Amino acid sequence: MILVYIETRQGKIKKASLETLSEAKRRSAELATEVAAVLAGSGLEELGPDVSAYGAGRVYLVPNPALDSYSAEAHGRVLADLIAEVKPEAVFFSATARGKDLAPRLAARLGVSLASDVTHIAVRDKKLEFTRPIFAGKAFLLFTLKTTPQIATLRPNVFPLEQPGTAAGEVIKKDTVVDEAGIKGRVVELLAEKGGELDVTEAEVIVSGGRGIKAPENFELLKQLSAVIPRSTVGASRAAVDSGWIGHAHQVGQTGKTVSPNLYMAFGISGAIQHLAGMSSSKVIVAVNKDSEAPIFKVADYGIVGDLFEVIPALKDELKKLFE
Repeated sequence: MILVYIETRQGKIKKASLETLSEAKRRSAELATEVAAVLAGSGLEELGPDVSAYGAGRVYLVPNPALDSYSAEAHGRVLADLIAEVKPEAVFFSATARGKDLAPRLAARLGVSLASDVTHIAVRDKKLEFTRPIFAGKAFLLFTLKTTPQIATLRPNVFPLEQPGTAAGEVIKKDTVVDEAGIKGRVVELLAEKGGELDVTEAEVIVSGGRGIKAPENFELLKQLSAVIPRSTVGASRAAVDSGWIGHAHQVGQTGKTVSPNLYMAFGISGAIQHLAGMSSSKVIVAVNKDSEAPIFKVADYGIVGDLFEVIPALKDELKKLFE
């Protein structure tokens, strides 16, 4: 069995979790095993059929109010107990902020290995083989895990999302006791950024700016461009964030967020290795920079050597014609 942790927020399933579930379904077919999923928290019963539609033969529902507010300690204990009972061969998480927090804690609790930020999974000799970038994306490591269960976090926007089916999986409620007194930390409040912009890890298109933007008010140009493109949002390099031009939630890179959108547009970003590590797995990369020798051009599929303040308005006008 491959068990998938389904992440929810405000009663909705995160797209990254459905991508992870889709990949688990594909690999389970090669391993001749089944896929199960776990939903932790109260009021999630109606999500069971949605999870089943993406390939989960069994959905374990843990309807405990103590799990409504995320806590790595509480969720980790519940998952460890469930794993001890159902004994899956592998456990998959999406490599979101929560997945990156929860998976290592669970691996440590179980005393097993972890494959983090996986970008490809294959089945060879009836074993899962994982691929992940190393050395800031300069190379890729192919490896297997000797311990069981095999725990892995899968990078969002990398694994194709399957079309939902009609098969109805079994929903199994698991009653559990959570010692709330033993929980040392929990999420007490979620503060959405003003405007409710799409998170960079979930966007299909990212319009990103760096030091070449020159001033915080010029990020308004990127926001206007993003407003024209469906499922897009604004990203930024560390230099722009450190300068206080835009919030840290927009930062892409080794010290920010790792993204894999269908299209990544880099304006005024030179392409430091730390930034490339966070976006080099994008499907298509477009770079605009005055410096023809900027490292960003080495990874770009399309490059424009020019003034971004001339390119952005022209690009926005053409995209308006395309999407109107």
